[in-house]
Amino acid sequence: MGVDGIAISSDSKTLYYCPLTSRHLYSVSIDALTDRTKSDAEVAATVKDLGEKGGASDGLESDAQGRVYLGDYEHNAIRRRTAVGGIDTLVHDARALWPDTLSLAADGYLYFTANQVERGAAFHNGQDLRQKPYVLFRVKVDGTRIQQ
Repeated sequence: MGVDGIAISSDSKTLYYCPLTSRHLYSVSIDALTDRTKSDAEVAATVKDLGEKGGASDGLESDAQGRVYLGDYEHNAIRRRTAVGGIDTLVHDARALWPDTLSLAADGYLYFTANQVERGAAFHNGQDLRQKPYVLFRVKVDGTRIQQ
């Protein structure tokens, strides 16, 4: 699979993204992406490898403090990249099976699902091992939602 996690910075200048099977977080300039006069090479020149993010992830979210939240399906965790590049673990729980669909709400909670992708039939010779009920988690964070 290709890129599956994306988030936009609080100043709307940076698009964060990650390939599903990578442990690296990348960014690219939104101004470059939206400028139709820029060549592919000029846009590519704005891509930055922001380094390791603690594990492979699917869902991303950002906050008004310049941080990026990362679902870590390898470790059943939610991590957060600080504005200066550090990685914090916010959640580590066996029930957080392939955490995805992150959303920072106005109530101060980060919501995410356990979508159990790794238990799907495609990974188990046609046998679906996902277990109901499917779960929506929330965790209180000190980040604030980006105002639209």
